[in-house]
Amino acid sequence: MSIATSFEALNTKIDGLTTEEATKRLQEYGYNELEEAPKKNILSKFLYQFTSIMIFVLIAAAIIAALLGKWVDASAIATILILNAILGTVQEYRAEKAIDALRKMVVQVVRVVRDGKEQKIMAQEIVPGDIIVIEAGDRIPADSRLIEAYLLRTNEASLTGESLPVEKEVENILLENTSLSDRTNMIFTGTTVSNGRGRAIVTATGMNSEFGKIAQTIQETDMEETPLKEDIEKFGKQLAIIVVIGAGALFVFGVMKGIPYAQMLLTSISLAVAVIPEGLPAVITIALAFGGKRMAAQNAIVRRLLAVETLGSTNVILTDKTGTLTKNEMTVRQIFTSDRFYEVTGAGYENNGNFLENGIKIEPQKQRELDFLLYNSALCNNSDLIYDEKKKVWSTIGDPTEAALLVLAHKAGVRRSGLKKTMRFVGEIPFDPVRKKMTVIYEKSGETIAFTKGAPEYVLQCCSHIAIDDKEVLFTDKERAKVMEAQRSMSENALRVIAFARRIIIDPEISNNVEQDMTFIGLAGIIDPPRKEVKEAVELCRSAGIEVAMITGDNELTARAVAREVGLLREGDLIVTGQELNKMSENQLGEKVESIRVYARVEPDQKLRIVSAWKAKGKIVAVTGDGVNDGPALKHADIGIAMGITGTDVAKEVSQMTLADDNFATIVKAVEEGRGIYENIRKCVFFIFPANIAEVLVVFVVILMGFPLPMTAIQILWVNLVMETIPAFSLAIDPIDREVMTRQPRFRNESLWKGGRVFLVDYSIILAAAALGIFLLMQNDIVKAQTMVFTTIVISGVFRAFNCRSLVNPVNGKIFENRWLVLTVIFMFLLQVAVVSFPYFSEVLSVKSLDLIEWLMVIGVCAAGFVYIEIYKTLTWQKRKRGNEKVEMVNCEQQV
Repeated sequence: MSIATSFEALNTKIDGLTTEEATKRLQEYGYNELEEAPKKNILSKFLYQFTSIMIFVLIAAAIIAALLGKWVDASAIATILILNAILGTVQEYRAEKAIDALRKMVVQVVRVVRDGKEQKIMAQEIVPGDIIVIEAGDRIPADSRLIEAYLLRTNEASLTGESLPVEKEVENILLENTSLSDRTNMIFTGTTVSNGRGRAIVTATGMNSEFGKIAQTIQETDMEETPLKEDIEKFGKQLAIIVVIGAGALFVFGVMKGIPYAQMLLTSISLAVAVIPEGLPAVITIALAFGGKRMAAQNAIVRRLLAVETLGSTNVILTDKTGTLTKNEMTVRQIFTSDRFYEVTGAGYENNGNFLENGIKIEPQKQRELDFLLYNSALCNNSDLIYDEKKKVWSTIGDPTEAALLVLAHKAGVRRSGLKKTMRFVGEIPFDPVRKKMTVIYEKSGETIAFTKGAPEYVLQCCSHIAIDDKEVLFTDKERAKVMEAQRSMSENALRVIAFARRIIIDPEISNNVEQDMTFIGLAGIIDPPRKEVKEAVELCRSAGIEVAMITGDNELTARAVAREVGLLREGDLIVTGQELNKMSENQLGEKVESIRVYARVEPDQKLRIVSAWKAKGKIVAVTGDGVNDGPALKHADIGIAMGITGTDVAKEVSQMTLADDNFATIVKAVEEGRGIYENIRKCVFFIFPANIAEVLVVFVVILMGFPLPMTAIQILWVNLVMETIPAFSLAIDPIDREVMTRQPRFRNESLWKGGRVFLVDYSIILAAAALGIFLLMQNDIVKAQTMVFTTIVISGVFRAFNCRSLVNPVNGKIFENRWLVLTVIFMFLLQVAVVSFPYFSEVLSVKSLDLIEWLMVIGVCAAGFVYIEIYKTLTWQKRKRGNEKVEMVNCEQQV
């Protein structure tokens, strides 16, 4: 709408609303604040930790054990469950604070015009139709239509993703479906004024604002369950079925054989206890917590424990551009003067960098036109550079483009403070959106010089001459064409081009004709450069089977240039804009999503669509974001990753992970850590379950044969809670395998048990057969037989722990890399020796001491199991190696 139509539509006027009308509208529209979704209290969060099927199985086991008077068993299981719940509650305490963060971002006091005069009111009391007054540094309190603007620019990065301040123009009348980032006659809630001042009519408040719509979407978006939790839930259901069917079948069979009901009930419960890995939840929690600590050391801070593993399972990363792939620090990359180009090295606000001509380093102050340009960059500039002595980093105050030009001058040794010692400031003609340029005037040694910079098309109109070497010559059409071609070339490489000119003023009085008959000096191409480590990180993702796509609010040209530089774009890859995305149906997006590598000019709801399209393909999706606009997509992703430096509170609160350094390469390091954690969890599972399965098989077969139990209930619990759990903790913190990033990521529905046959089937049968054989051999002395079976199950863990150091490759020399594992298995062995040797343990655990021959028998069968697994892994490794060599040979032949 035009300004006049806007006044009419909102039934207001330039003098603002009356106090009476504002009160009526406050009752009609409500307060200018965000509605809060109901939250879970601490008790609810604590109870939620007990909703897993696996936990239900353990609770049932504890209750039954208590009913049967097995208080030690019941207490041990209950203690583990409570500790697990406390850990989970503490980690997730702050998981639902997104709306609180949004509320914090809304300003408290604002200036409005009411009853014909300017006054200050609380931001919550603003209503549609109010006239608000804004200036540099203010945060916008409500969505508004501009009616006055002087040099007004707003920072909308948190809402649209646009990396540069947006120039606002009052008179623009735009199409109804214009994207948020292009609505130059509007200002939006939660964004900030970076320059200038203005007035505007409030059009939407509270939940009706663009900010409020995103808050609503965040509330309605469900936090996704992690793949590991889905795995554990699936396993818990399977375990529950196995326990019920197995224990039930055994009970029925025993009763049919005439065994008393009470005895068979106790026996069936013993079998159920044998199946359940009581220590597994604690082991998984330790693996995730330790992994989270290691990630934090790599600048990746994890808020939800299960998210630690999710990142390792990720096969798609949807990343922001600004600040993640790039430094978010505008930098001059290229300079053009008369007929030559110069490259400038260095990135960001660091003052280190060289000037190169045709790849050869030059002294910039010895090149006359280049020296003019550097003077202009330093003097025609209102930004400042600040060096933090403590952090040893540079930061800036002012416009990012001007900051880049000031850094350029510093790289050449040109300092504004030094220039001002010999030059006197005379005056300034500030930048405005109509002229698109800025001019400053200085006096030096009796000579008055005007320095101008701005948009090339506007600066070139002011120039009648061009600086070539030490001379100023007429700016002919031929020379002008060269400059315009240089500008086109730089723009095609996504550089923001700034033109420079100067003029020696004969009449020292400042007049309207200062910006005429100027001499063109040159062009500077500015870009937010990619981080140097990103290209290698993208390649590492590719080798690890992870798809990477960039989503940005910036224009297509800039997005394309950055994507090419970091190696994101390859032949056949697509770039899609937000407008093109709007025209695609869900099916069309689903067909193309795997080929699209860059999304430009994207809006919040579109980012959510992209995430959904990838997830529909069964992919595990990680999404990065820093703005309010990223909230819904971050929450819907399998793992949301917020930026720690530039990220808003909203983005951090809905994310499972925060990058302390805002660096894409940190994500890749965290993926590697996550993969290692998942592998460690599998190691723990494959270490724990063979003993459980062997226990069940031995108990079941012995009962079928009519013999007494081969292990007592307390012995089974001792194995499950102590002798299995202690080494499993050491496996949970095992060093990460160097090959982990050369493997393909797992699929969403891929089982935790994949590749575990040798451990879960072969080894379990071998161990069960050995234990059964020993039991039958020693059956004349039941206590001794039970002790031998008990000890065999325990000592098998000593050997199996080393088997589990690598699940796919032979262990070879890796046995001693994990010193904690070595120490725990030594402790485990010595503890078992003590258990069967000292009278106190003999009474508690119902065991007898073993002689040397019996110990050798136990160690022998356990060592045989270790050797079997290593032979199996060696054979499969050799088979894979031959397969890889064959593939390499085929690739070689194709290349030839």
